[in-house]
Amino acid sequence: MKYDFPVTKTTNPKAKPNPDTLRFGVDFTDHMFIMDYEEGKGWHDGRIVPYAPLSLDPAAVVFHYAQEMFEGLKAYKTKAGRVQLFRPDMNAKRTNRTNDRLCIPQIDEELYVEAIKALVHVDADWIPEKEGTSLYIRPFIIADEPFLGVRRSNHYKFIIILSPVGPYYVGGLTPTKIYVEDKYVRATDGGTGEAKCGGNYAASLKAQEEAHAKGYEQILWLDGVERKYVEEIGTSNAFFVIDNEVITAPLDGTILPGITRDSVIALLKKQGIKITERRLTIDEVVQAYKDGKFQEMFASGTAAVISPVGELCYKGDKMVINNGEIGSIAQNLYDTLYGIQTGAVEDTMGWTVEVK
Repeated sequence: MKYDFPVTKTTNPKAKPNPDTLRFGVDFTDHMFIMDYEEGKGWHDGRIVPYAPLSLDPAAVVFHYAQEMFEGLKAYKTKAGRVQLFRPDMNAKRTNRTNDRLCIPQIDEELYVEAIKALVHVDADWIPEKEGTSLYIRPFIIADEPFLGVRRSNHYKFIIILSPVGPYYVGGLTPTKIYVEDKYVRATDGGTGEAKCGGNYAASLKAQEEAHAKGYEQILWLDGVERKYVEEIGTSNAFFVIDNEVITAPLDGTILPGITRDSVIALLKKQGIKITERRLTIDEVVQAYKDGKFQEMFASGTAAVISPVGELCYKGDKMVINNGEIGSIAQNLYDTLYGIQTGAVEDTMGWTVEVK
């Protein structure tokens, strides 16, 4: 291994959660990875230490100007006992794209992946093996220089934490109900829509809470200028199956370049299913529903992999999709992707990386 990170083992290991009752993102493993950045010195002193609270100056840049980013991926344990990651190189690449947008220093992508592998190796016994569970991996970078002037920080911390998780949605692969948001805006051209940063998510909470109050699990965002083009579903990429064509929004600066999204597109092309990246209006979706051509809808993302949509509400009108059941394309994509991730399906795409 090119990188040899020092490891300080915990002297007080935690009790592991019950795999039958795992929730998403509430339990954390015994260790975490930390690396520091200093202007003129670069990234240095990568190490694995016991999971513990951070000590930060109250004037740290992250608290006041939100200079931070994060990523998300998963580790799985196959039935043969092999521990594997799914396309971690893509997370490394997306991290540097986000870093560029937020004036955070670039990080060596090989180091990034090796740090993830090293931490997962140390806490491999935390990976749950029950169907539908996994070890969620959260790499993130925060600006920790203490000052109250608006400029890029000269000091940062790169941290990785791990969390054994169950399904993102309590119902698992059960179709969700989605509310079309036409009041609030998620992203606009030239903004941070394609970056994975906390500010994007904080700005989405108000719309999500209002949708929850109306009985919907998530929201479908429209574009921030004309409020007519469909964009993302909550924190996931959206796909529509209309008249045997799968349509998803293009990566034009306001859409997060999802790794699962990229995988879905690659699999659909391999299977010979028509997939188009283009701008789609909500009016086209409504008309397709009226014409009986709106066949399926689903979201893709790291947390849920594939999340089918059973109902879409726009301006008070409810569209029940595929009788509220998961469609054949969404089901096939989930079975294939989750199968590759867990080792149940042969990886002919070269996407999995073993943690030895």
